[in-house]
Order: sequence, then structure tokens, then C-alpha cells
Amino acid sequence: MIRFLAKRTAQAAVVLLLVSVIVFVLLHQLPGGPARAILGPQATPQAVEHFNHQQGYDRSLPLQYVHYLRRLLTGDLGASYKLNQTVTALLADRLPRTLVLAGLSIALAAVLAVPLGVLQAVRRGRIADHLLTGAAFLAYATPVFFLGLVLILVFSQRLQLFPAEAPQADTVGGILSDPLALVLPVVTLAFGIVAAFSRYTRSAVLDNLSEDYVRTARAKGQSNARIMARHVLRNALIPLASLLGLYLPTLLSGSLVVESMFNYPGMGLLFWNAAQGSDFPVLLGVTLVVGVATVLGSLITDIAYAVLDPRIRSVS
Repeated sequence: MIRFLAKRTAQAAVVLLLVSVIVFVLLHQLPGGPARAILGPQATPQAVEHFNHQQGYDRSLPLQYVHYLRRLLTGDLGASYKLNQTVTALLADRLPRTLVLAGLSIALAAVLAVPLGVLQAVRRGRIADHLLTGAAFLAYATPVFFLGLVLILVFSQRLQLFPAEAPQADTVGGILSDPLALVLPVVTLAFGIVAAFSRYTRSAVLDNLSEDYVRTARAKGQSNARIMARHVLRNALIPLASLLGLYLPTLLSGSLVVESMFNYPGMGLLFWNAAQGSDFPVLLGVTLVVGVATVLGSLITDIAYAVLDPRIRSVS
């Protein structure tokens, strides 16, 4: 197990290094260079030259990358000159709120998807399976922005059950203290995940129902409910556990649309506002965080898979 973890951690470190290289290259592809993009088109040549010297952009590219990597390791992601704050401070303030939204969405999706997937598997080929399969494909194909608009029109404007705006509190506790305002953004973000998770659960349960240990358990006289609870679900949930880590970056990117629609003060809304205001340091900072989340999500998936299925360790 230690060897497996060391190997996967080393691979993740290499990928993280590549992510930093990509973001560094993007930084130098900004229109007019980093200084002109950050200071604006009206900046004087003297101001651009001073900024380049101050930030080290007048050095060779290898030296610039070493300096950039050193700053990343100390948590320095630059500064937003439009918001007059460091990017690290902005992300530290917004990221927990986005994680709350993503965590609640994953929890809701898992609670709904597992029973639906099991029901589809045990009712394979019947009306319930066909109906739920069609609903899953429809949900998976529904754009997030369209679903959000429908939920706002129906449940906020028509029925007036939930507010159209997400909680505006500055803290995680304040956000959780207004659960009604969280309903629509959480449901919007979780809708497509339910469809994906239920399909994976269905396939995993069907695969396990055909295994020899299920036939052995039935031959011993165990009930279907006992077989499902003690044997099938335990093995069928392994692929679902691996999906949780892989869906973390998807949730972070999907939250951009959801947070913009519901004015949720998270990292997605920060990225949206930065894109509208051409706040490139913030855009690159968020891009780097999503890249790191992708790598860490993959690493968490590998570790979870190895813990749940020891056979993975021997073949990796």
C-alpha cells in the first residue's frame, strides 16, 4: 500500500508541475504581455517597463518560471489590481463557499442516485428501468443554465417556494443558516450528477448480480434484500466512490454557471466577474486551482479505489 501511494503521489506531483507550466505559458500569452494586460492599454511605456522589472518579467523565461514556481510554493498567486486584493486572499474567501455548494450537490446526488440505480438494476428491462433510463439521459443532456432558469421560473416566480438568489452571507456558517436559498442552486448543480451516478450504479449492480458469490448466497437461502445489502452494494459502490473524486473538477467548473445565475458568492462568480473585467491574475489563479483540484481528485480516486479494492494495489 505504501508503494502504491508513493507511486501515485509522485505521478500527481509531476502532473501538478505540468499544470504550473501551462498556467505560466498562459500568463505570457496575454494580449500585449502580462504587464500590458494587467495595467491596461492606457499604461505608459515607462509604467510597463517598471512593472516588468518589479515583477521580474524582464528576465529570461527559465528564471521567470523558477521565480513563478517559488511564489506558487509560498502561496503567492499575484494580485488583482481591479479589486485591490491578492488572488490568494480572494480564493481563500470564495473557495470554501464553492466547496459547500459542491459538497451539498454531491451528497444530494449520491442519496438519490444509488437507490435509483439499484431500482433500475433489479427491474432491468421493465417499465421502471426504461422510464428511469430515459429520464437519466434527458437529465444528463439538459444544459445547466436552462435547468436553472426553469427552476427559477417555476419554484421562485410562480410557486414562490424558494428565493431566486442564493445566500449572500460572507461565511460558510451564514450560508448554511439560509437553507431555503440553497435549494435551487444545489438542485441545479446536482441534477446532471444524479443521472450519471445512477447509470454507473445500475451498471455496477448488474455486473455484481451475475457474479458467482451472488449465486452461492442464493443457494444458501439468503434473501434478495440481504444479498443486495451485504454483498452486491458493497462491491457495486466501488466505481461510484471513484467517480466522486473525478467529479470534483467538474463541479468546480459547473459552479461557474450556477453561481452566476443565482448570484452565489463563490469562486465561480469570482471567475465570471473577472472574465467580464479582464482581471487576468484572478482568471489564471482560478484556472490553477481548478487544475490542482483535477489532479487531487484523480489522486483521491486512486487511493479510494485501492482502499476499497485491494486487487488494484497489486496491478498498479
